[in-house]
Amino acid sequence: MENRSKRKRKPESDDISDDTAFAVVLAALSSLNPNSLRPLINKCLNKLHRSITDPTLSLLPTLLTFNSPAISRRAAEMVGYAALQSLDMNQRIASDADIINSLLSALASSNTGVSVAACNALLDLCTTGFGRYRLLDSSALPRILSGFLQVHKSLENSVSFCSVSVDSGGVIAPKIGFKGDELPVLLLSAAVLLINTCKIEQLENIPTNFSHVFFAFMRNLWVKVRNEMVFESQLESTQGGHLHISNIRISDIAETLFRLSICASQLIKPLPFHVVERDIFGFSESGFKDFVSNQWEVSPFLVRRGHPEGDLVEENDIFGPFVRSLNSTGTFPSFLSSMLPRMVSCLPIASDEFNILTFLEEVKNKLGCLLTYQQDIRVLRTDCHLKREEHFFQNSLNSCCTRDPYYLGVKDVLKCEEAYKEGYTVALRGMEFRFESVAAIADGLASLFGQPSIGANMYLTPPNSQGLACHYDDHCVFVCQLVGTKKWRLYPQSNVHLPRLYDPLNQLHASEVQSSPAECKQFLLREGDILYIPRGVLHEACTENVSFDGSDGNSLHLTLGIEVEPPFEWEGFVHVALFSWNQNQKKANNLSKSSSGIIHDISVNLLHAAIVLIDDSDSTFRKACLVASVFSQSHIHNWLDLNQRIIFCQLIDKIKIESQFLKVFRNVELAIQKGEDPFQRIRWLGFLNTEEESSPNCERNMHLMGMKNLFTLCSQHKGKVEAAFQQLTSRFSSEVIFEDAIERYKILLETYRKARKQYMNGMVSLHYQL
Repeated sequence: MENRSKRKRKPESDDISDDTAFAVVLAALSSLNPNSLRPLINKCLNKLHRSITDPTLSLLPTLLTFNSPAISRRAAEMVGYAALQSLDMNQRIASDADIINSLLSALASSNTGVSVAACNALLDLCTTGFGRYRLLDSSALPRILSGFLQVHKSLENSVSFCSVSVDSGGVIAPKIGFKGDELPVLLLSAAVLLINTCKIEQLENIPTNFSHVFFAFMRNLWVKVRNEMVFESQLESTQGGHLHISNIRISDIAETLFRLSICASQLIKPLPFHVVERDIFGFSESGFKDFVSNQWEVSPFLVRRGHPEGDLVEENDIFGPFVRSLNSTGTFPSFLSSMLPRMVSCLPIASDEFNILTFLEEVKNKLGCLLTYQQDIRVLRTDCHLKREEHFFQNSLNSCCTRDPYYLGVKDVLKCEEAYKEGYTVALRGMEFRFESVAAIADGLASLFGQPSIGANMYLTPPNSQGLACHYDDHCVFVCQLVGTKKWRLYPQSNVHLPRLYDPLNQLHASEVQSSPAECKQFLLREGDILYIPRGVLHEACTENVSFDGSDGNSLHLTLGIEVEPPFEWEGFVHVALFSWNQNQKKANNLSKSSSGIIHDISVNLLHAAIVLIDDSDSTFRKACLVASVFSQSHIHNWLDLNQRIIFCQLIDKIKIESQFLKVFRNVELAIQKGEDPFQRIRWLGFLNTEEESSPNCERNMHLMGMKNLFTLCSQHKGKVEAAFQQLTSRFSSEVIFEDAIERYKILLETYRKARKQYMNGMVSLHYQL
């Protein structure tokens, strides 16, 4: 025993130096039978895994693909440890194609332990933006998705909230846990991280079969998560069995679903424009033509579409799918209690936001959050004596004053049915973002009018009640009566003719409405009827105790709002025409930085400013431009095309006659003195620049040119500028070509429309299976 106790102890890994351990591993891997030296390799890796150097990195590709699961697993763990060691090491590993490829090979190992270790290492690399971008460049995402889709079945019914936290903004951010195997959870986490880092082209490059199946899985997961939030219960108990807690938040799931939907063109099936035309303007072949010629932006218009039997729609009517989807969620109006809690906030996107990923970056922590009062939903009624609106959620008013969002929790939303019974109207905005059927209608109507998008709101009003007080809108509205009846009163045009989108609306007092009751027009809308109300027309609506046909007096209608963005008014089209003509002049005459080129640029800018001034006195410039209407495009040399050409020529003649240099000069001078930007309204013109036009010759365009520099140059060369301005105005008026402007105008419209459709796809995907 004594001799046995004096034996020399075998050296452990801590007894050897890093250099020795590296040399031993290198020699073992270089031997004829490295598999026989697995214990020795493993022992040396125990020493090296916490002090990884460049020589050690060179061994990792071989170790990751070693035919021993224990060694491959240890190599993957070493990659993960090194990726977290420092930013520099993370970047070095992520930049090593051999390590990444070997790691991805280990991910597909038949040994679960190796796959888990490899996936953990990938997640460790994903802790930096650089690591995520390099993994995407190495085509890691398709391989991660492939691995996930092979094992994802075990997760389909195992989702659970592990903990719920609410941040200062009221955003719910629970962690998601899964009961079952660890590998699917890790693969899902990696896929979500990388998808939420993708650029648009990378999303488009995901293999279609992977994208479709993963999209379907994420939608089902989203529905389960939303149900759990709604009913405040866990699908799986956190105490029953082992739960794998992920770092996936509610907003992460929402963002992944939103991003995948961007490329899901089949998500919203477009309606043919002639179907929209027929079901909005009636079955007469001249319905749309008569409307545009006589009523559009001029006077109210009523289309009787209801059937004598009282049925809203025929089987193929465009509103049928939406009405049937409401019936499937519950009896009228109890569908509120099943529909509203599943809805999420449609976060506002800027009108000039063309990069949907920029929008997602700004709202990613709020995506999928609760309904926001005033932004998404209003619950209100109008006092018939005071003619003043009352809100059911009084706390929301204080929130609006402080500009803090007022989120409606599940319990608040469930009170909406109670509010309805007390006489409150439930108004829900953004229906085109919540129902595929409404999205298809809105998209078709936008194409018919040649606009980027159409807004759709829903109003559910109880008997003998009025929701909104008398008001006018800054956009034209089609009121589509879906259920019940409603009485509408339209008053003479407000003192603001064709109010512009985003301009402040004048406050309205009851005395203004009652001043001329004889001129009031009344309409009783029945199921299927559509009433057109031009922007600027005062209106109000109410229900009665019992409708004319003996029904209970409830009313449900949709409003389809033609929201004309500034670039798509006639003023915008004229600015595009001037921009296009000017670019052609620059190319033809090779204008440079010479004094004549500078004066030319000043004159162009002043003419843009002159158009703005003329617009203020002529409402024709504020009318919607329909040159991009699909109706016009489908009928060669038709009446609409001719109509648009006539309007264009009239506006050009007006610009030629009324553009006054001194008036524009003084207006610019006054704006500078007030610290205002005379070109603010047309800053969107900057989006027309193409790469070819971003040359030194174009750097003095209005949107890049400082106001003070402009005025200083005008003052120094006032005589020359005035002469150049007059000459340029005359030449532009005689030389501008309608077709050239249309080409650029359609490019601008498509830029707007693309972002709107991406947003619509994303939001509709979050409201799937309402």
